[in-house]
Amino acid sequence: MPVGVPKVSLLIPEEEKEEPTWLDLYNRLHRERCLFLCNKLDFETTNTLMGLLVGLSKADPTRDFYIFIHCPGGWALCGIGLFDLMRYVPPDVHTITLGKAYSMGSLVLLGAATDECIAFPNGKILLHQPSCSYLGPGLGELYRDGDEFKNIRNHVTSIYSQKTKKPWHIVYLDLQRDYLMNPYEAKSYGLVDHVGIDGYERYGRIFPW
Repeated sequence: MPVGVPKVSLLIPEEEKEEPTWLDLYNRLHRERCLFLCNKLDFETTNTLMGLLVGLSKADPTRDFYIFIHCPGGWALCGIGLFDLMRYVPPDVHTITLGKAYSMGSLVLLGAATDECIAFPNGKILLHQPSCSYLGPGLGELYRDGDEFKNIRNHVTSIYSQKTKKPWHIVYLDLQRDYLMNPYEAKSYGLVDHVGIDGYERYGRIFPW
């Protein structure tokens, strides 16, 4: 039985070879602009996705990206940085939730181009406020970093508010607790543009192969 990431064949025209090149599955999918956020959003994962977005955009700025999200959350600064880059690169970015988009995963979900944020019917989207690890001893007072933490929290709230078109204070209150939604509830809230089962023919152009 094969061990590790499976390999698939690819005939690369520019190499002018009659025999196909064998690539691991993820490299093959990256060539089709399919990227994956399927673990905690830490600095290593964020840097990898940022590198792919920049490198592939430079190679061909006309091909759209499709980011598949199955993410339990992660660092707030990583989510904000990736969100900004998704909006900056020339190609449109489509985001697709498979399974879950929790916490910062839901923020990355919002980085899609207009009307290109998708959740599959059995997915889950979770909103909650960023947490802070800058806790002091004893009663757990925040260090002076607490002011910066508040700024990050307010900035995250603003991003959700702009996407959902909901008043800032409403989103702020919703982030006070874990707010778990199915895709239809997320669409009603304004986080998701489409639920995967709606207009299923649209995926013919997402997955042309």
